[in-house]
Amino acid sequence: MSDAHFEHPRLVSVYDALDPDRSDLDVYAAIVGEFGARKVLDIGSGTGVFALMLADLGIDVTGVEPARASLEFAMAKPGAERVRWIDGDARALPDLRADLATMTGNVAQAIADQADWAVTLDGIHTALRPGGHLVFETRDPARRAWDEWNRSASHQVTSLPGVGEVETWTDLVDVSLPLVTFRGTWVFPDGEVLTSDSTLRFRERDEVAADLADHGYTVKEVRDAPDRPGREFVFIAARDDDRAPPKRGPVD
Repeated sequence: MSDAHFEHPRLVSVYDALDPDRSDLDVYAAIVGEFGARKVLDIGSGTGVFALMLADLGIDVTGVEPARASLEFAMAKPGAERVRWIDGDARALPDLRADLATMTGNVAQAIADQADWAVTLDGIHTALRPGGHLVFETRDPARRAWDEWNRSASHQVTSLPGVGEVETWTDLVDVSLPLVTFRGTWVFPDGEVLTSDSTLRFRERDEVAADLADHGYTVKEVRDAPDRPGREFVFIAARDDDRAPPKRGPVD
C-alpha cells in the first residue's frame, strides 16, 4: 500500500506522537504573520497540526487532505470545529479568496506526478485572491537527503502512553531521480508489523521556479529553512493579478 501511514488508522493514530517536534511549522506561522494573512489554505493538512495551530491564532483556516483516515483524525481533535475541512486535493478547491496557501513538510514533493503537480498549482491559483501568496518547501537535490534514509540512521524505539514501545525505521527502496522511494516500518507491542512506501520528487530550484511561472505565479523569494539550513528551498510566490494559469499541464 502506498503511503499507508496517512491512510492506515493505526499508523495515523501514532503519527503525531512519533513526530512530536513540529518546530518546522513555526516558520510557516511566522510567514502567515509576516504577510498579515487572515485567511489561510493548508494543502495536505494531514492530522491537522498546522491548521489547528493557526486556528488558535484566530486565523480563518481551510485544511485540505485526500487521506480520509488522516482527515478524520484531524476532525476529531479538540478545536477542530474552528477549521473548514475539505476531503480531497487541490482539484476540490472553491474560490476561497485565501490570502495565503501552504504546503508544509513533504507535501509538495509527495505530489510526484507532474500532471498532478500542475493541477495542484492551478487549483491553488484559483483558491487564492489576486496577489495572494503560496508558500512551500522542497529539498535541494544536491544535498542527497536520501543518503540518510536507512535503518542504521533512522532506527528508534519510542514509548507511547497507552500504546507501549513502538519500533520504527526507514529503508531506502529506489533512487531513480528525480524520484526517490523509501519504506517506513512500524513494529507494535502486540507484534503487528506495518510498512508504508512513499515516493518523493526532487525538483531543482530552477525547475520549481519555471513551474510556478507557467501556472500564474511570480516567485518573490526563495529562503533557507532555518531548522534545516542549506538543505531545503522555501518558496514564496505570489499569484499574479488578473492572470489565469495556462490550461495545459506539463508532460511527466
